[in-house]
Amino acid sequence: MGSATTQALEVSNRGLASTEGIDLQVASELFAIARVVGGSSHLSGALADPAAPAAARARVVDDVFGSLSPAAVSLVKTAVEQRWSSAADLVDGIEELAVRSASIAAPSTDLEGELFAFTRTIAANPQLELALGSRLGSSDAKGALVDTLLGGRAGAATALVVSSLVQQPGERRVRQLLSRALRIVSDQRNRTVATVVSASPLSRSQAGRLASLLSAKYGREVSLNTVVDPAVIGGIRVQIADDVIDASVASRLAELRHRLAG
Repeated sequence: MGSATTQALEVSNRGLASTEGIDLQVASELFAIARVVGGSSHLSGALADPAAPAAARARVVDDVFGSLSPAAVSLVKTAVEQRWSSAADLVDGIEELAVRSASIAAPSTDLEGELFAFTRTIAANPQLELALGSRLGSSDAKGALVDTLLGGRAGAATALVVSSLVQQPGERRVRQLLSRALRIVSDQRNRTVATVVSASPLSRSQAGRLASLLSAKYGREVSLNTVVDPAVIGGIRVQIADDVIDASVASRLAELRHRLAG
């Protein structure tokens, strides 16, 4: 991510924080705008053109999306008025605003947990990932498939995020899209997500102690996404972003075998 995009994201996210009336309709409109902009190289190029005056770029947003909610239009205008490293970064930035808006609109929904659960479903079903990630299927059909899969199993915010992301994956794999969305939601809620792999399910007290220890270590609230994998044999493996804490028996056995092999 270029420095221009980093700064543009900061300004865009501050704009979101100061905007009132954020609901799932606004989030849905932002996702739709990201799809339209991402699907037109001419439009994305015009909105991200650093040579064009910021006011002119904002007028394009009014001309194309002026019929949508004032909140969504205002947020996108703030975004296009910034300097982005590339047109693709602008599209990603609008998409991030959409994910953050969904998180704001559904504060009581376990959005992180539901996104993680769907990611695990995708990982366990290559055919499903292929169907959702294929360029051959229509975006509407992919969205409908997600709605069917999540019907009654997840909140409206989760269904919106997942169905919207799979409709325009670009060059990204579905699991990459979901993992990025999960990180954005966690950041929006000022939390860090740890993926914990253990041979058997953690008890509530074990999970609570581990979350407290990790929160103290990282200086912010840590929520746990747990995966049961008998292959670890015993102990646990914890991953937070690029940090890995591997205290599994399988890891220790692998290290012992490596030492014995010389």
